[in-house]
Amino acid sequence: MNTPILDGRIALVTGGTTGLGFGAAQRLIDEGATVYITGRRKDVLDEAAAKLGPSATGIQADATSKSDMLRVADTIKAAHGHLDILFANAGGGHATPLEELTEQQIDSELSINVKGVVLTVQSLLGVLRDGASITLNASITADMGLPGFAVYAATKAAVRSLARSWTTDLKHRRIRVNSISPGVVPTEGYGHVQKMTDDQISAYAERVAEEIPAGRVGTAQDIGDALVFLASDSARYITGIDLVVDGGMTRVYAGKN
Repeated sequence: MNTPILDGRIALVTGGTTGLGFGAAQRLIDEGATVYITGRRKDVLDEAAAKLGPSATGIQADATSKSDMLRVADTIKAAHGHLDILFANAGGGHATPLEELTEQQIDSELSINVKGVVLTVQSLLGVLRDGASITLNASITADMGLPGFAVYAATKAAVRSLARSWTTDLKHRRIRVNSISPGVVPTEGYGHVQKMTDDQISAYAERVAEEIPAGRVGTAQDIGDALVFLASDSARYITGIDLVVDGGMTRVYAGKN
């Protein structure tokens, strides 16, 4: 039996209670990692950790709070002494026409998608071992100019820029920093944030699939697989990149002729 490729490694996934974060945490565990997940709501956090099983531990924390993230770092350090893998996944946003954008929404999306990522990485630097892997969750929206997503897309463009800058900031410690830009991956957020019904989500996924060369929308496992690769020794010579995981959607045209 082959040894899992992340056997014995310690990982942290912020926003790991649902959606892409939960799927990423599951894939890390599948490959042998011990995984910590964070979330703001304790009931949801506890439920997610229970589903993930004994290799997962939940820590209630807000990624936009420096004190919360330092507490996460202290918890991991006390238990293991170091961290091998960090997936700064916590984030969010929704489509809003330009003329309807509020200051509250602008502040909220900048806070969770940019400030939260900066504070997360900064707070964990003291426990990340030399040679560790950091992956930031970006988005294909940074490239697409989609209507209503201007602020969200701008925050994700910032995330990509952070990954490139931190690649050089941390090269003396051999810490690799990359980002992942997921494509269309229907998750719980489509219902909770976008207020779409199950039927609307299914219809949207079916329509968009026609424009994706892979012939389908993505899954949380697809993103988790990309994360596992970037966190593994197979990617030891890869740093500073943005890995687009969208079935080819933004790379080539695959619409109806």
